[in-house]
Amino acid sequence: MKNFLLLLSLFAFSCTSQSGSAQGKLDPGAFEKGVAQSGAQIVDVRTPQEFGSGHLDGALNMDISAPKFAENIARLDKNKPVYVYCAVGGRSASASNYLVKQGFAKVYDLSGGISAWQRAGKKVVK
Repeated sequence: MKNFLLLLSLFAFSCTSQSGSAQGKLDPGAFEKGVAQSGAQIVDVRTPQEFGSGHLDGALNMDISAPKFAENIARLDKNKPVYVYCAVGGRSASASNYLVKQGFAKVYDLSGGISAWQRAGKKVVK
């Protein structure tokens, strides 16, 4: 019985340590619910021009290709959830991986980016 409990606890530990932090891709509906929560940090990693064409309400523009990207990310609270998106999902996936490596506790990526958000009929602001 002790061996079984030891194996079970090791398995549970290995499952949680592999992911490092809570990170995942969310569809537009789940992403919308997440960003509505108190304390959610919304990060748009597109260029300022893309951001200006329409973004999620409350989003911070932190262009992943900008020289100050790491400096901007460092201003976020590592203990609060971060919801990341881009145009279609490539840049936000890279940004999400970077955030996890920097020790952010909860990182969520909008699957399909703002394009999927808009196809789902979700609102953007300009």
